[in-house]
Amino acid sequence: MPTPGGQTARGSDGRASNGRASNGLPSRAPGASRASGARPPQRELTRQGVERKQAILDAAASLFAERGYAETRVIDIVRAAGVAKGLFYWYFENKEEVFAELVGAVRHRLRLEQGRAIDPDASPLERVGQGVDASVRFMGEHRRLYSFFDMESLDPKLQAHLRPGSEVHITDTATHVRAGIEAGQIKDEDPVLLAHGVVGAVAWFSHLHRTGRIDLPVEELADFTARFVVRALAADDEAEARAEGRCTTHSRPAELSSRPAPR
Repeated sequence: MPTPGGQTARGSDGRASNGRASNGLPSRAPGASRASGARPPQRELTRQGVERKQAILDAAASLFAERGYAETRVIDIVRAAGVAKGLFYWYFENKEEVFAELVGAVRHRLRLEQGRAIDPDASPLERVGQGVDASVRFMGEHRRLYSFFDMESLDPKLQAHLRPGSEVHITDTATHVRAGIEAGQIKDEDPVLLAHGVVGAVAWFSHLHRTGRIDLPVEELADFTARFVVRALAADDEAEARAEGRCTTHSRPAELSSRPAPR
């Protein structure tokens, strides 16, 4: 990882330092420099370092989704990743830090997908629909991780890592909603409350889908949710008709097929 100044940590010989002893393991004991609460300076990772760290994250994501956070131990993660326990503590302070990085990575990828889907030249109402469509698709494609996030959302300690994602989503959505209100395309209501409704629709329909209570391909559910949101927000029939044609990928209306929640 680059340092805040974009520099690479270097040894006395001027070469990039990877902070390892000659045997390839971290040159400090796990957690040694963190006992005082101070974090070590960030270092630029080699390609191998990036791959090892990602292997740990991938193994943790899989185990968290399968067993839950509390039932997954650090030793389980390193065994699944095929790395030494000391290497885990070279990259992460503890298991909670792994959780936080996973949440941040998923949040970043979701925003990238939303950014790719939203046409900057589209109207504000269309942009809201495009963002909804992309969000439902992404959550459907990563349903195991989101099921895990659902399960852990009641833990106050972990909730602190999950909450900022919703807040960012609401803030982004409210920006488009305000622009839509000013353009006369979206109902003149509190933009933050409307944004909560948009984010809530995405979260709830996605939750029903991944828990098996909506039996529908994720692409069709994404289309439906985008149309549902556009119709709820549109100031009039004309704004609704214009936005619906540009906020989804599939033009054929989807029919929701619901089934009882599994017991």
